[in-house]
Amino acid sequence: MDVGLKRELEAKVHAGERLTREDGIALYESDDLAWLGGLAHEVRTRKNGDVVHFNVNRHLNMTNVCTASCAYCSFQRKPGEKDAYTMRIEEAVRLAKAMENDNLTELHIVNGLHPTLPWRYYPRSLRELKKALPNVSLKAFTATEIHHFETISGLSASEILDELIDAGLESLTGGGAEIFDWEVRQHIVDHATHWEDWSRIHRLAHEKGLKTPSTMLYGHIEEPRHRVDHVLRLRELQDETGGFQVFIPLRYQHDFVDMKDGKVRNRLQARTTMATGAEALKVFAVSRLLFDNVPHVKCFWVMHGLQTTQLALQHGADDMDGSVVEYKITHDADNYGTPNKLTRDDLLELIRDAGFRPVERNTRYEAIREYPGPDPERRESPQPMRV
Repeated sequence: MDVGLKRELEAKVHAGERLTREDGIALYESDDLAWLGGLAHEVRTRKNGDVVHFNVNRHLNMTNVCTASCAYCSFQRKPGEKDAYTMRIEEAVRLAKAMENDNLTELHIVNGLHPTLPWRYYPRSLRELKKALPNVSLKAFTATEIHHFETISGLSASEILDELIDAGLESLTGGGAEIFDWEVRQHIVDHATHWEDWSRIHRLAHEKGLKTPSTMLYGHIEEPRHRVDHVLRLRELQDETGGFQVFIPLRYQHDFVDMKDGKVRNRLQARTTMATGAEALKVFAVSRLLFDNVPHVKCFWVMHGLQTTQLALQHGADDMDGSVVEYKITHDADNYGTPNKLTRDDLLELIRDAGFRPVERNTRYEAIREYPGPDPERRESPQPMRV
């Protein structure tokens, strides 16, 4: 990068000035990861100090049957396939109840777009789950699922959200975003929910008082300019609504495990390589620098591995997500080596080992409990990068 441009970008970041599309592309073109990480860490520290947030959550996928066949997805199954499943609501409640003893604060629910399940299945499932777990926040459904509910119910998204909120919904999930630019999207997505409907549904959710996450699937066939465009669309919507709490870059995964049934459902992997750890850190750094009006950036450790996640905390991220236990959407695809479960103590140790102070949060990013940071008396105790 030209030295003059480098100094210009530094000056903008130091002054808190908004970066442009051209700035974002220039940042991706830089190969100075330490410099990018330092700038992102400055912004991260300005917004969140030395804190790393986490929560105690579990993932529940009530069906993997899906009408869509997205090119990157190893989770979906068609009706009649050997591993296809759909839970009865009573079964979903039983599984969720079994998770309660871990001081659970959030249940994260994402499903396939089932072709025959009736609309009433979904609000009823939330009501029963809320009845069984009254102190657990229900973070459920992607904008793609809400759009699907419009199709099968004949109701508007506004009416659907009202009923789901009445049933206990506290937040949508951020999925279905992938990459918004049609140049890429047309090759990776096999459903009808694109930027116009995704943004419409999150805008409605924000108007109704919900706070939602936003995501980006990176490291497949997209280019840096598509990532920049994606973040800037979200940034513009955030200017309008203020409803996004967190941005979550999601690392695209190859399909290793799923070959057990003789099928490789990921149709991209023959012509793609997964993002390296260095590329992941660049994505976190540039995203933190561009997305100036979202308070948090999350590194979903299941998709990145524990060491890259700890490094991401020095490159703009301030959230490690939760304890999870089972994340079928990724673990049905990868053989990346991440554990199925991290306990609260595991998360505390990882955060402290990276040099930060852990804060347990709820779904709305309200602090539940603050914990001590690294022991300052330990000589080898890590510390965050200085800014």
